Amino acid sequence: MDPIQERHLQLTRRHLFSIASGGLGLAALNTLTAATGGLPGLPTHAAKARRVIYLFQHGGPSQLDLFDHKPDLEKARAKDLPDSVRMGQRLTGMTAYQANFPVAPSMFKFAQHGQSGMWLSELLPHTAKVADDIALLRSLHTEQINHDPAVTFCQTGFQLAGRPSLGAWVAYGLGSENQDLPAYIVMVSQGSGGTQALADRSWGSGFLPTRFQGVKFRAAADPVLYLSDPQGYDKQARRRFLDDLAKLNELKQKEYQDPEIATRVAQYEMAFRMQSSVPELTDLSKEPESTFELYGPDSRKPGTYAANCILARRLAERGVRFIQLFHRGWDQHGTLPRDIRAQCLQTDQPSAALIMDLKKRGLLDETLIIWGGEFGRTVYSQGTLKVDDYGRDHHPRCFSMWMAGGGVKGGITHGATDDFSYNVVEDPVDVHDVHATMLHCLGVDHLKLTYKFQGRHYRLTDVHGRVVKPILT
Repeated sequence: MDPIQERHLQLTRRHLFSIASGGLGLAALNTLTAATGGLPGLPTHAAKARRVIYLFQHGGPSQLDLFDHKPDLEKARAKDLPDSVRMGQRLTGMTAYQANFPVAPSMFKFAQHGQSGMWLSELLPHTAKVADDIALLRSLHTEQINHDPAVTFCQTGFQLAGRPSLGAWVAYGLGSENQDLPAYIVMVSQGSGGTQALADRSWGSGFLPTRFQGVKFRAAADPVLYLSDPQGYDKQARRRFLDDLAKLNELKQKEYQDPEIATRVAQYEMAFRMQSSVPELTDLSKEPESTFELYGPDSRKPGTYAANCILARRLAERGVRFIQLFHRGWDQHGTLPRDIRAQCLQTDQPSAALIMDLKKRGLLDETLIIWGGEFGRTVYSQGTLKVDDYGRDHHPRCFSMWMAGGGVKGGITHGATDDFSYNVVEDPVDVHDVHATMLHCLGVDHLKLTYKFQGRHYRLTDVHGRVVKPILT
């Protein structure tokens, strides 16, 4: 093709308008490369939390066996769940075929803990020690009954893929407090239960610029892919290469006004700085023995939930804005009693230790911790019902979650379910409400954090969401 013809083809209407609005080129690029602050006008009010640590329990933890004490269920053992309770609500394909829905009381004992008298399962002895630091929400509900749309909804506020994730919204709105680390960091660990697919879009940026997406840390010699220089390529050579590459990208930025070019340069610079900050961050060798004792026996093993909880604390100390741990293995169907025991052995102590550790270091009051999954579990058994062997299917009508730290009251239980832990009967809280409350603790009115895309101003809470004020300080 003739070069002049090719040049004319590149001059699309959008490209022409972008050139006409030029003059920002290098200045815009430099601003994006160096900026750590968020949007003008944010925060909208005094923030109680400066950062979030979201301990996402992927697969749907059973509220009946962990948080929602129903001692009277024993009277209904093996009886069919009344139609008046189920009310024709849809079921998954795994139990819709069942002729009967036998009630399966939890085989685990519950007791009250702390000055608040919070009811918790025997599976959570360490969480019991911090009962007065957490706000337990027992009235969560969602519309999604299968994992992928339910996780997508929890992470983006919408059940279809394509929207920005929680951390991306927070990074976009509030920016970063550390120029040497991303504002949003993700870690994934595998539990002992079933493995459901976990898509990278759960921490993606959607229609926001890609610089706001989560950076995934791996349990490997190189926590971040392609961060290390090749053999024989020293830091000075890398610096010269990036400087020359930035000049080429600046030329393209002036020509095309594409924000993704500025994002690319900013990410190159971040990667260069991370070459020094990440190895120091992920080196736990200088942690005292008391740290590993606090977080439990798995905490010395890279990639475990316990080790990731220690890294979450270290990231909080370094000012990372949004830290998210995904722990898989909660999709417990036919062998729930066995699997949930193993899962709690992996997660209970590290989760409680994170609260204790942050509190000891004076960081809990400015760090919001969220613990929870995408939905709950059914009161009826999936498959054969035995006293010590029962299954539970997905249940979106009610589930439990807890929060602790910045802006949240400790030692309170919010909301209630019916006698079968099947429907919410008091103070319902939906996923949008959790998002609105999280943003409120960060000093952001969820109605004010918006991004214009395809002619519409979008927000994390869409057209929903209310702050759960009773749990706030």
